[in-house]
Amino acid sequence: MRSKEKISYFYDDNLGEDCPVFENMFEFCQIYAGATIDAARRLNHGLCDIAINWAGGLHHAKKCEASGFCYINDLVLGILELLKYHARVLYIDIDVHHGDGVEEAFYFTDRVMTVSFHKYGDMFFPGTGDLKDIGERDGKYYAINVPLKDGIDDASFNRLFKSIISKVVEIYLPGAIVLQCGADSLAGDRLGCFNLSIEGHAECVRFVKKFNIPLLVTGGGGYTKENVARCWTLETGVLVGTQLHNEIPDNDYSEYFAPDYTLKIPNSSIENLNSKSYLSQIKMQTMERLRCIQHAPGVQMHEVPPDFLIPESDEDEQDPDERVDQHTEDKHIQRDDEYYDGDNDNDHNMDDAP
Repeated sequence: MRSKEKISYFYDDNLGEDCPVFENMFEFCQIYAGATIDAARRLNHGLCDIAINWAGGLHHAKKCEASGFCYINDLVLGILELLKYHARVLYIDIDVHHGDGVEEAFYFTDRVMTVSFHKYGDMFFPGTGDLKDIGERDGKYYAINVPLKDGIDDASFNRLFKSIISKVVEIYLPGAIVLQCGADSLAGDRLGCFNLSIEGHAECVRFVKKFNIPLLVTGGGGYTKENVARCWTLETGVLVGTQLHNEIPDNDYSEYFAPDYTLKIPNSSIENLNSKSYLSQIKMQTMERLRCIQHAPGVQMHEVPPDFLIPESDEDEQDPDERVDQHTEDKHIQRDDEYYDGDNDNDHNMDDAP
């Protein structure tokens, strides 16, 4: 069965105009989802304090459904990896669209708190993320939605973001944070309707970094490509602690950044429909619900799923003239029969275990 036929078989009822099948799609999903999982593992093992995957952040995909240009929800997979080592994980989403796939995955648990700042109303995709959606069962009050209207600017967004996130971190005490930095919340995005400057967007990243909690940062939406590149370049600088010059140096893609050739862009002149009273009401209701959380939830002792091996050797440091023995090579190659019945089937062996 060809690649496209395989994908259509699994997603036939859940692929539309926003989730087209394309050549090498499975490899594409492997790369961006695998990178987020690997970033989580490296945080778990203390190999870094901050891990970045700008190719990730596909927050709309569900367990059995591709949605909104998202095929595999790498964020959910990364959070599940972090939960092997951390009792609580905080997920923050500043994409203009609601992070529905991540919220849905953890809607019934208190081990993940999801906080999404997004446009809501006017039939805006995906149509979820109302203020009253707060989680259920053990997850009640652990889903926080901040529904916003068109035109929100830097001052309004950052004020609300900082007050809510600081209180969430104070009460929830997460062991790790996942930050989805969708760039479609920037001013001038082809699909977005917010009015954030690149500096205003980056201020959210700067604020979360200051908590000094293991941090996994991903990309997300963004449909004015030159501004997406600007945004994630500046935010990479913020995360690594490097001040970048505003002037973009000459490069093969300079034409995309004409006529100013600058890293930062200003806000546009659209009206901010988010009144002070509306934002104050959102903040007040959110704080009230946070008060319903008595303390940071714990987790019972249980067997932690095993990690995949992170090779200690660096490929760049290996001598290309030195022959690698077969045993070492096999450790880096996936077996052809790994997902089939047989003595080497890990799932089969685990099912037979006493």
